[in-house]
Amino acid sequence: MMSKPKVWVSRPFFPDIVDRLREHFEVTAETEERAFSPEELAVRLADADAAIVGLADRIDAGVLKGAPKLRFVANLGVGYNNLDLDALTEAGVGASNTPDVLNETVADYGWALMMAAARRVGEAERWLRAGQWKGSRFEGWLGADIHGSTIGILGMGRIGQAIARRAVGFRARVIYHNRSRLDAAIETECGATYVDKAALLAQADHLILVLPFTPANRHTIGAAELKAMKPTATLTNIARGGIVDDEALARALADGEIAAAALDVFEGEPAVHPDLLEQQNVVLSPHIASASRDTRRGMASLAVDNVLAAFGHGPSAGRPPTILNPGVLADAS
Repeated sequence: MMSKPKVWVSRPFFPDIVDRLREHFEVTAETEERAFSPEELAVRLADADAAIVGLADRIDAGVLKGAPKLRFVANLGVGYNNLDLDALTEAGVGASNTPDVLNETVADYGWALMMAAARRVGEAERWLRAGQWKGSRFEGWLGADIHGSTIGILGMGRIGQAIARRAVGFRARVIYHNRSRLDAAIETECGATYVDKAALLAQADHLILVLPFTPANRHTIGAAELKAMKPTATLTNIARGGIVDDEALARALADGEIAAAALDVFEGEPAVHPDLLEQQNVVLSPHIASASRDTRRGMASLAVDNVLAAFGHGPSAGRPPTILNPGVLADAS
């Protein structure tokens, strides 16, 4: 009897979903959440035919050299800057991500972070927990309104569009900047107006970042961009660490160049720039925008569907639903 192909799962998640692989694969699933060095990744992938990995797992040419059997890598996330897609493609290894299933959940969280920053929720809670509430001044804890404000969105993909749709109930104006302008019908549906980047920075009362990370996008928001924003504005980043210059942001918050910020992603995470930790006017969370139960289960299911399909199983057999380099499968056929 032929042996089953082997799949390595780099992080623990939902055993019932992982179990869907066992009919067709020999599964090795990690039982603890941890970071792996390139050498450790190479060891774990040395005999693997497929892998399901997280954003902290960097799969590049060096790792692939030690993984001669590897045919497919499924990423647990929409972003895939942890995957060297060129190296994977050159090695004939398919790769996938988990888009769409998390759009609405991430939009919910981005809106929540924006509101928390604008209304100083984090500061107020820390103050209360520290036992400082002896009474409140009428002019104390003044924040910024969301209703009737101008929401600026940088990166108008599906998540950006979902954020824009939420603005309707707040009677907020939505402006956006994107690499390419949306179709008029989508702009109308979202109630969004296209502007250039300079106008976005100058006009937004609340700026939300939802663009993918690429080398060209690194520090898209830096010292100059922060100076161009209103001093009453807030900045929310639910995109990727590195899009914002965290050091420059900490300095801008300390100097009052903008009023507040809310961050779910950071440069070099899980490390957070120490200057950000010193600022009271920033809300910080550990990259959890997609972390609702239903959405994380949906992401896990999609990753498993991609692996199954890449090896000819399931309703999408031979056609992984969200493959990033489909030419690899065409070349293999």
